[in-house]
Amino acid sequence: MNSFSFSSSFLCPSSYQKPPLSNRLILHSNCLHQYSQSRCSFPHRSVGVSYNQFYSPHIRYSLVCAATPQEGVVAVMNFDELVEKDWSILESGSTSSKEEHDNKTDQIISAGNIVETSKVLVSIGSDEFVDQLVNSSPCQLLLIVHESLLSLACIKERHDKVKCWQGELIYVPDKWAPLDVVFLYFLPGLPFKLDEIFKTLASRCSPGARVVISHLQGRQALEQQRQQYPDVVVSDLPEKMTLEKVASNHLFVLKEFVDDLSFYLAVLEFKS
Repeated sequence: MNSFSFSSSFLCPSSYQKPPLSNRLILHSNCLHQYSQSRCSFPHRSVGVSYNQFYSPHIRYSLVCAATPQEGVVAVMNFDELVEKDWSILESGSTSSKEEHDNKTDQIISAGNIVETSKVLVSIGSDEFVDQLVNSSPCQLLLIVHESLLSLACIKERHDKVKCWQGELIYVPDKWAPLDVVFLYFLPGLPFKLDEIFKTLASRCSPGARVVISHLQGRQALEQQRQQYPDVVVSDLPEKMTLEKVASNHLFVLKEFVDDLSFYLAVLEFKS
């Protein structure tokens, strides 16, 4: 659970020994450039290519980070056995048409009520979701939080102005607070209790902030994903009563709730 800060960097195979890693660094601009060029040049929905065709989870990588004068010294960090989960779960498995997929994504984004001055966080968002969000909803800040360096590299390759933070949601620094909109795009991928998540969000959100929990394919598809990706699907989509009770303990009010077999959407508002 580390995050990395650099202005220009790339990922390449390495046989060097790994030095100790420091925690809490932030990804500011084009990252893991050589890797992301190879992976991100393929559209996810139009080409039947698997995530693992581009990424071997048991290869050594060297991350070389060049710092700007304002950021201090140049850092070189080598990663031995960089192992990542298979996050292709976010891009695959949809049985809906592209039109229906895009309409559901629009519904999720619209639920955030984003305006140009909004500060927006997306937790474990798919590449397509981030693309649609960037294209449809200009905002003051867009922060992408993901445990996968490679997923962040792919996003950074296409959208250099977004901020990226590698690590778990509850450890995101408060330097970007207060947040106006939080998208928990894939809540079942977060290994934390619901109460812990809302406790964190209550300390990061502005009055009136919106938290949007979603799953494009709904509860039924989630159970299938749990069987196929047991290391990725580590929690559940909350039932309405559970969500209302936990959220209210941290001053969040449920404004909208949809729990169909093929779509899940919960919208909450922070009443500080």
